[in-house]
Amino acid sequence: MVAVQPTQTDSFRLGFIGAGKMAESIARGVVQSGVLPPERISTAIHSNPDRGLGFKSLGITVYDHNDDVVDASDVIIFSVKPQVVKNAVLQLKPLLSTNKLLVSIAAGVKLKDLEEWAGHGRFIRVMPNTPSAVGMAASVMSLGGSAREQDGELVGKLFGSVGKFWKADEKLFDAVTGLSGSGPAYVYLAIEALADGGVAAGLPRDLALGLASQTVLGAASMAVQSGKHPGQLKDDVTSPGGTTITGIHELEKSGFRGTLMDAVVAAANRSLELSKI
Repeated sequence: MVAVQPTQTDSFRLGFIGAGKMAESIARGVVQSGVLPPERISTAIHSNPDRGLGFKSLGITVYDHNDDVVDASDVIIFSVKPQVVKNAVLQLKPLLSTNKLLVSIAAGVKLKDLEEWAGHGRFIRVMPNTPSAVGMAASVMSLGGSAREQDGELVGKLFGSVGKFWKADEKLFDAVTGLSGSGPAYVYLAIEALADGGVAAGLPRDLALGLASQTVLGAASMAVQSGKHPGQLKDDVTSPGGTTITGIHELEKSGFRGTLMDAVVAAANRSLELSKI
């Protein structure tokens, strides 16, 4: 058996198979955080030349073919759509030796399938979310059968450049999808509803939207940074007989908490269904 060469953390080269918005967000974060210089990153553009403009503006190499990306890389992130990832991995399989650390961000595609298509288990699955575009992602990763702790640390460093990351067993990934994968859309809906409420109460639209967005951002920051349970933070805002408890009463009458819980579970169940198709 050929020994697997460890990836040199101080000199490794990164490649993206798939040059979509998520790949560009990750690449931008990696470059701007100083994790890697742009000359050690590459991707390939096949059909839409405009898609490469963002990468080129960062100084990243853009090839015409995925083969060139694999040849030039030690760590390869498959950032294509879930329905495309199988063909992408199979087409590149002859080049995907165990000396290449492979990463997939394709939602719903399991490690056992990725490993089978690649011919080895040095694969890591990551579930990021769309706030990676502003460096505020919540990403979760799971290591394949032959991936080592050192591999996980390296990938964590990459995805840590666009937000926070956690490690979890892959069996939890459907629930992760339901919460952090789909969750930004729930929050956008809440922001829109809060702004509409402000307009209904007499605020100008731009002021209402600005206040709603900043309030959600500030509350999330408090939840992350204060160390307090969200329930305690809620109680800190709530005075006896005051405006906040009156508003919370309306939310509770409408089943606010239960509705959010149901949304996460429904999305998780749908993720499980899609993974079986």
